Amino acid sequence: MTLSELLPSLGCEAADHLEPGVWPRSTRLGPGGELLFAGAPVSHLAARFGTPAYLLDEDEVRQNARAYRKALPDAEVAYASKALCTRAVLRWVAEEGLSLDTCSAGEIAVARSVGFPAERILLHGNAKTPEDLKAALSYGVRRIVVDSLDEIEQLGALATGAQQVLIRVTPDVAAGTHAAITTGTEGQKFGFSLREGVRDNLGRAVSAVLAQPGLRLAGLHCHIGSQVSRVDFYELAARKMIGVLVALRETHGVTLRELDLGGGHAVRYLPGDMGFDIDGYVRRLRVALAYECASHGFPLPKLTIEPGRAIVGPAGITVYRVCAVKRGSRTFVAVDGGMSDNARPALYGAAYTARLIGRRSRAARRPMTVVGRHCESGDVLADGLSLPDDVHPGDLLAVPCTGAYHHSLASNYNLVGRPPVVGVSRGTATLLVRRETEEDLLKRDLG
Repeated sequence: MTLSELLPSLGCEAADHLEPGVWPRSTRLGPGGELLFAGAPVSHLAARFGTPAYLLDEDEVRQNARAYRKALPDAEVAYASKALCTRAVLRWVAEEGLSLDTCSAGEIAVARSVGFPAERILLHGNAKTPEDLKAALSYGVRRIVVDSLDEIEQLGALATGAQQVLIRVTPDVAAGTHAAITTGTEGQKFGFSLREGVRDNLGRAVSAVLAQPGLRLAGLHCHIGSQVSRVDFYELAARKMIGVLVALRETHGVTLRELDLGGGHAVRYLPGDMGFDIDGYVRRLRVALAYECASHGFPLPKLTIEPGRAIVGPAGITVYRVCAVKRGSRTFVAVDGGMSDNARPALYGAAYTARLIGRRSRAARRPMTVVGRHCESGDVLADGLSLPDDVHPGDLLAVPCTGAYHHSLASNYNLVGRPPVVGVSRGTATLLVRRETEEDLLKRDLG
């Protein structure tokens, strides 16, 4: 059962729009080609907030968080804030009972500004700065995931109490994702390798933590990648990690009680994409963990998972306005945004769909390439997209599944201001993050 299929059991209305599982569940086709999003006409939102604009369905974010809590009532669900870190989003997930996975002092600052409980926050990352560590310690973040021997030494020098830490392990599980978002295999920058065995690389990390009086080793952490759709990869990682916990008990005499298996659960960007089978994930994890622990006489560890994209990604759309159409051997539809507000196609070839909104067209549909406004040939948002042949400047295009890693990865390339983030709930729109202006861009330029 996918997350979308689980939600009706929580009292959510079944989708009856467009491509189910690709567009947010609240999206509906209205009269005259209008697109309704969370009860609000998207063309009206575009007129009010301008384009490009990120639109986020608050109720769907909350429903996704609730679905994870229901599927895993005995586990800790930590929202991966790198997917989308705004004050409003962190308030929503806190109110739904989720914990928080952070990667920087900046993300901790946002959490702190809304009073997110420090005991429900983790900090991890492969190269934490002293400022990151100090921010976590000053706020009382309960767990810090250490990623190198140098970091253990630095954290030990800064910590004055019994700071809980998890050690990140590279489980050597290839999750079938793009190389740029694969994090659990040998030869990349994250975690301590298992290739040399627990007595060597990981063993040195365990000994280093145990030698620090200000640190307390609570457990292990791993993450196999992003946009992972097959649950058997997570099962394999879980089995491997229990084996590591058992080996550490034998070699170091420590019984670690916490296991964080990370996140990276896939969402659907295109019709036909595989979603994430959360029911199968939970079932196979429970069986694997119970079997491995029973086989080795090891206590079942407290489980933490870190979904981010799966919480906010499907709840968002981006709306653009067409600036120009060029017809020739290929038809290019140029919009007023691009790689500065959606870096994923340029970074690792991510594919998207889009549709004309705000008017109904009876023109024949033809393959077109939607491109951005930036001075790069790689600034392509969607290729081979079927759009009406009469698309023209001034039209609106909407792109689904843009709640995750759009605002987070946005840049000021060509000194283009970043779009606003607009929360929508039951027809009411609220500006969550305002549009970046030219004045904003000039404030930091002190020359």
